[in-house]
Amino acid sequence: MSERSGIPVSTLSKVEHDRLTLTYDKLQQVAQRLGMRMSELFAEDDANPPQAVTARRSLGEIERAVRVETPNYDYYYLHTELRGKRMIPVITKIRAKSAEQFGDLVRHAGEEYIFVLKGRIVVTTEFYDPVVLSEGQSIYLDSSMGHAYLTAEGCDEAEVLGVMSSEDEELMKALLDIHEDQRQARL
Repeated sequence: MSERSGIPVSTLSKVEHDRLTLTYDKLQQVAQRLGMRMSELFAEDDANPPQAVTARRSLGEIERAVRVETPNYDYYYLHTELRGKRMIPVITKIRAKSAEQFGDLVRHAGEEYIFVLKGRIVVTTEFYDPVVLSEGQSIYLDSSMGHAYLTAEGCDEAEVLGVMSSEDEELMKALLDIHEDQRQARL
C-alpha cells in the first residue's frame, strides 16, 4: 500500500490505528494512485446484499385498519396484513391537549414522518422547543428522541398521517407493546 500510494508505512500505520488522519490532499493522492474515486475510500462493504424484489402490495382502507384507542390518540394502523415491514403507516386522531395530560414522552426505534391532515398540532420533543404544525405541514424526526403530539390551542381533535420506519423488523410489535405498557400503567 505504501509503495502504491506514496505514503510512508509509518504514516499508514498511524491512520489504521486512529492516531492520525490524512488531509484532503493526501486522500486525493491515495485515491488517484490506487485508481479509485475518493468516495470509494470511505465506502463500507455491503454485508447485507440488496433484498430481492418481493412485488408486495397492499390496498388499504381505514375500515380495515387495526384500531388502537388510548387516552391521547386513536391509532389506525394500515396494511397490517403485510409482515416484516420496515415502514408502518398510521392515521392518528390526536386529542391530548397538554404535556401533563399526555404523560411521559414516547420513544421507539427508527424515524417517523408526520403530516397534518386536519386541525393543528404541537410537536413536543426532548431536545427541541415545541413547534406548531397546521394542515398541510409536516415533520420528520428521530423516534428514539422522546416525543409527543398534542392538539394546538383552539383545536379539539387533529388528524395526522404518520409513517414510522426502522431497521427493526419487529417495529409494529414494539409500537403495539408501547400501547399495552401505557394501558397497564393506567390500571
